[in-house]
Amino acid sequence: MLTREQSDASVAQFQAEFDQRGYGWWAVEVRATGEFIGFAGLDQVDDDMPFTGVEIGWRLARSAWGQGYATEAARTVLAHGFDTLELPEILAVTTATNLRSQAVMRRLGMTRDPADDFEDPTAPEGPLRPNVLYRIAGRTTPRR
Repeated sequence: MLTREQSDASVAQFQAEFDQRGYGWWAVEVRATGEFIGFAGLDQVDDDMPFTGVEIGWRLARSAWGQGYATEAARTVLAHGFDTLELPEILAVTTATNLRSQAVMRRLGMTRDPADDFEDPTAPEGPLRPNVLYRIAGRTTPRR
């Protein structure tokens, strides 16, 4: 858990990055109630990864899992990335054991080449180190 100060600093950093790049993290809320259940968005791949690009991600409260929120939010993020930002490709990364996130990636139309799987250099030795990489290409026809 973050302290209030850490949380405020994190939100300020999210906002600064969004203002600078035109993308970042959005709050995810339950439409009917306005309850905050997590966040989803786009981020630049970290420099220490064995690949480059823009990555889609989501983090939701456990109580929101299995209800379609991650897929719905991610579809909105992809649309922003391709239609507004005109990104050529969007990546997604998760641990090899995170089957729920991999299922969301497949529902989005993302594909995985096992040759792209990698060991996360920022993770400690153990089950969080083996990671999988999914990709989806943007528009192939020019916008009018």
